[in-house]
Order: sequence, then structure tokens, then C-alpha cells
Amino acid sequence: MYDTRYRSWRALRFPDLSKELFNLLMICPTIGPCLSADLKRNIGCFWHTCLPISLLYAANRTILRDMKLGHTFLLTALACVSNIGHHAYAANSFAGSNLYYAAGLSDSDRTTLLQGLQDAGMKVLRVWLDGQSSKTTKGTQIASFPSLEPDEIGTYDDTVLNKLDAFMVDAQAHKIKLLISMHSFNSLQANDAYGSTYGTGSFYTSDNATTQFDNRLRHVMNHNHSTLNKPWKELSDYIFAFEAQNEAMIGQGPQFISDHQSWQCDRATTIKTELGNNTGILVTTGGASYLDESVQPGWLSCPALDVVAIHGYGTGDFDTSKIQSKVSQAQAAGKKLIFQEWGACYFTTSNNNCPSGSVLNSATRNSNIQTWAKQITAAGVPWMYWQIIPNADPHGATDYEIAVNTDPRQSQASSAFDFSANLLS
Repeated sequence: MYDTRYRSWRALRFPDLSKELFNLLMICPTIGPCLSADLKRNIGCFWHTCLPISLLYAANRTILRDMKLGHTFLLTALACVSNIGHHAYAANSFAGSNLYYAAGLSDSDRTTLLQGLQDAGMKVLRVWLDGQSSKTTKGTQIASFPSLEPDEIGTYDDTVLNKLDAFMVDAQAHKIKLLISMHSFNSLQANDAYGSTYGTGSFYTSDNATTQFDNRLRHVMNHNHSTLNKPWKELSDYIFAFEAQNEAMIGQGPQFISDHQSWQCDRATTIKTELGNNTGILVTTGGASYLDESVQPGWLSCPALDVVAIHGYGTGDFDTSKIQSKVSQAQAAGKKLIFQEWGACYFTTSNNNCPSGSVLNSATRNSNIQTWAKQITAAGVPWMYWQIIPNADPHGATDYEIAVNTDPRQSQASSAFDFSANLLS
């Protein structure tokens, strides 16, 4: 694809354009997409190049002359680049949170959560459709509800969808959109209707399983909102994105994921096809076990995927430069990234192995939260914490939770990816 564009640009626009420069431009944050258009009409694309403008000027003076870029532009661009540090991005970043049992919240807890998220400047809340049988989860009193397919594949109980109808209206009033995770590996592993029928391996390889699961995805997206009287797939003012499954395939190991990358793309294609012209809702993956496993080449090249989601709990996955390497890959592929799950363990155990243990010093944990949030943000990637709850944290097993109105907060920061069209302001 790059060779075709390169030949086109040399033939039609800039005959002196070197292949080396072209390849460098293709991996830059905003220039790559412009190379398929008339750059003379897209001068703004040059504002956030990862190359110093002086290098462009020295190496390809003819290009700059043909584009009629004046010295004022060059000096301004150089000043911009010199003040960047590692990167400069035009878009504003954002933050969000996860709450897998959100559908069960009482009205008062829902208001507490949403108001707290709004006060913290958060824009997206990721919710699940898995049923909850307990009356108390993470110290939160909830109304139990069944899974979408509680007993049999294809026999739907829309209770959870109806509960989220009300939730998303309140969320929208607080300038927050929902990211809908339409299934989870957790449920599959716990022998839900799909797990008990196919197990955790054949579910991803059986044609019958994928046909049935695609029907589930379509059912969710075509659920008619109980008060807005529109299907969810048309509610771009309320829904940020759809994902097929949380952490698909993780229980099968990294090689299985690598060998079956097409499963994720095929499900994204089902979602994107069902969305049709409703382009205001994004299609995303549901993350994996850690950073490298979350960003697969087959997902970056999948036309139906808008966003590749990162999950990471090991402290090495919060390294800014390591994340930036994924940012470069995503930008070159024309995709967006979100650090969709991360958290800071309450215990002194390794951060990515947090079942129980001695209590970590509160100052240390608070510092971890703030430091890791800053490191992810510095890489230019929006993030979503796992997870913010509407009550005091009871500090149970596998404790990453923090109470609402507690750090992390998202100060105004720049992002390598522009999500502004998909967020409420």
C-alpha cells in the first residue's frame, strides 16, 4: 500500500520526494493519513509531525518550496517542535473508568458515581452485560440481575439492557458516554451458556459458535431503548464504543491469541456492519493480559476496528517509552489506542498479581496511582482505571478499586489520538 501511494505522490505531486522521507512521514501521527490526499490543501497535517521541520527543510527543500511554505510557518513549526519534549499532539486526552456491575447500582449510587466521575473530568465508563447474583459487590449494594443469555444460547433476557437504558441517560446528563462490553472471557470461563456448550477453546474456533455469538452482538446493538425509542446502534450521544468481548482468548495463552487474531477482526466486522452509517460509535477490542498481548498486528490491520484496547497491570507496562512504541505502530496503521484497564494494587504483592497480602502503605499506593497515570498520559494514550466504585473500598481480594472522588484525576493533557468527535463536552 505504501509503495502505491509513494509512486502516486512522485508522479502527481512531488517528483523529488525521497522514499526514505516518505516512509518516515507515513509513521507520523497526522501526516500518514494526509498522504492519501492533496497535501497542498492539508497543510495543517504538518503541525504535529514527529520529524523536526528543519530536517524536512534541509532534506527536501523542493517539497517545501512547491508547497509555498513561508519562513513564518517554518519558524513557528520549529518552535512548536522544540517545545515538545518527546511528542506533541493536537488532541486533548481523556480518562474514564470501568464498573462491571454498573447495571445493578441503585439510583443514589449511580448518581454518586456519575457525579464523582464528572467532577474528576472523566468522559467514558465501561460496563458489562454479565449477570450479578450477589446483593453486595465490592462493598456496593446492588440489585441482582441475570446475564443476557442466562440459560440457553439465543434465548435472551433483556433485564441488563433495560437497566443500562436508564444508566446511559443519567450518564449522558453527566457528560459521560458508555463503552459497552458485550461479553467477557470471565463468563465464558465460568461456564455461561457459551462456556458450557463450547468451552474456552472451541468457542473461538467453531463456526456455529461464532454464528450464535454474532447473533448476540446484533441483538444488543438492536435493543430498542425503553425511553429514547431508538436502537442502541443509533445512540452515538450515549454510547462511546462497542466491544465484542472483554479479554477475548486470554485463558488460551499468547500463542492461541496470535494464531486466532482473525476472531477479533471478524467480530468487529459484524459490529461495524450492523452499525452501518452510525459512524459516531467506535468499534474496539476488549484488551488482553498485558501490553504486548493487547496490540496484535492483525488487529492494527483490521479495517473494522477503530480502537485497539490495552490492558496492563505489570508495572513495566506503564513505562512511557514502551507505550509510545505501540502508539507509533497504531498511528502508522491509522488506529487509535486506549489504555482501557490498569490499576494499582492495594497489597504489597506484585501489581499484576493482587489476590491478597499485607497492606501497602497508603502514601505509596497513592503515589503509584498518580505516577502511573502520568506515565500513560505522557505516552499520549487516554486511559480508564480499574475500577472506581461509588462507596468506600472494602479492600477485598484482588483489590485495585478506589472510591469515587479519589485520585486518579485527568488534568488537561494532550493525546496522540483525537477522540473529540466521540466525547461529550
